[in-house]
Amino acid sequence: MSIIRRHHEQSVPGLNMSSMPDLIFTVLFFFMIVTHMRSVPVKVKYQVPAGTELTKLTRKTAVTYIYIGRPLSETINGDSSRTCIQLNDKYADIASIAPYVRGERAAMTPEDKKIMTVSLKADRNTPMGLITDVKQELRRSAAFRVNYSAVNRQNSFNLKQN
Repeated sequence: MSIIRRHHEQSVPGLNMSSMPDLIFTVLFFFMIVTHMRSVPVKVKYQVPAGTELTKLTRKTAVTYIYIGRPLSETINGDSSRTCIQLNDKYADIASIAPYVRGERAAMTPEDKKIMTVSLKADRNTPMGLITDVKQELRRSAAFRVNYSAVNRQNSFNLKQN
């Protein structure tokens, strides 16, 4: 006589999904805090120069950015090799820097107006004459705190070696 054995399916206990929404919202909150959203799309190509004595900006709400470099994809008046100035999301010329800075200052809070800083994010190959012209316009608009964006020289050497 043969023995017939019946195989009973072993059931796997279900996963407890009650804490899943908490986990998802925690991860979402983490990425919202860590991620830096860029408010202005950069339309110029710039390679940041390297420096040794660098300091970080303390209050980013009081910083106005001016990008200087070659256009990424568009041509300006048929010339794509010309160095351009970008204010917000538009290309601009030297004469429009002063009204732009005045407008940015008017939109700031009174505390930020006192410590307003203009950060120049210029390509390392930008002619110094153009930087000087931008600085002269900033003086005319009473923006005396100017910051030059750069990367740490020690970090830039490490990047080149990797």
